[in-house]
Amino acid sequence: MAMGNFLSEMTILYLIGLIGFIARKTGLLSKEANQILTQLILHITLPALILFTLDIPFSYSAIGEFSWLVSMSLSAILVATLIGYYMRKRSRLTSKDGAVYESLIIFGNQGFIGYAISYILFKEQGVIYLTMFNVCYLVHIWAYGIYLFTRNTKKIPWRTIWFNPGIISTFIGFIIFLTPFTWPALISSSLETTGKMTIPLSMIVIGSLIASVPLSSLPNILKNRLLWKATVLRLLIIPLFLLPFILLPVPLTLLIIAVLVTGMPSAPTVSLYAQKYGGDTAFASAGTLLTTLLCIGTLPFLHMLIQILQAFR
Repeated sequence: MAMGNFLSEMTILYLIGLIGFIARKTGLLSKEANQILTQLILHITLPALILFTLDIPFSYSAIGEFSWLVSMSLSAILVATLIGYYMRKRSRLTSKDGAVYESLIIFGNQGFIGYAISYILFKEQGVIYLTMFNVCYLVHIWAYGIYLFTRNTKKIPWRTIWFNPGIISTFIGFIIFLTPFTWPALISSSLETTGKMTIPLSMIVIGSLIASVPLSSLPNILKNRLLWKATVLRLLIIPLFLLPFILLPVPLTLLIIAVLVTGMPSAPTVSLYAQKYGGDTAFASAGTLLTTLLCIGTLPFLHMLIQILQAFR
């Protein structure tokens, strides 16, 4: 996709986010509404999108693409986890605040903005690629993410970690992909219609979450060095670690998906974890806000960088 078209599609996404921002500021959406919409996305629309997009004919070329995507995903997860662990140790924060800081660095918004970006770039095929790329990530954010906030507790909620809609729908989707089974037309159409609501709903929630951060807190956010470090690492440094894959015979489409999605802003899920497990929700929301605003510039930069490097391939 040309840079002009990419920026145009990005603008559309953020205009949808602006709707959520205005809705929250005017009181049309409340804090409780944010939680309901988030649960709606995580438990209904996103699983439906995954189940629909993975209902494709099996092919050996798809297995090859899956192998490349998983390789890049595991590389990004390993780099992000090691950097997050190192930065938390250096920060000398309390256990709960350290978990928030580490999570802001490690976990990107691959489930909300990630699917939106992948869809506007490559339509349904982009969603298929991202679903493959997100297989390991989903396990990581639901398992390791919850572990970060609960590692000092007596009882770790393993059932919540392993049995959740994201992991279950991905598992079912891959069974469908690997077998001759396909959804009946009526069910497939229902999954498609429900799943495609994920994109606009996600951007509305992002806009609403940004609006929930008080303007009075902006000066403190801008002066917080830890947040700036987390932002640079999340948006630029970690995705740049995937650029050596350009030296390998990775299809350009897969590389674009992997690099851009790895450079997503911090996941709103971090705020949900912080709220549920006693972390600093203001710190988590501030990190999500800063990274979400700045990714307007970093995502086009990463896209342009891949295109430039591709010319020398």
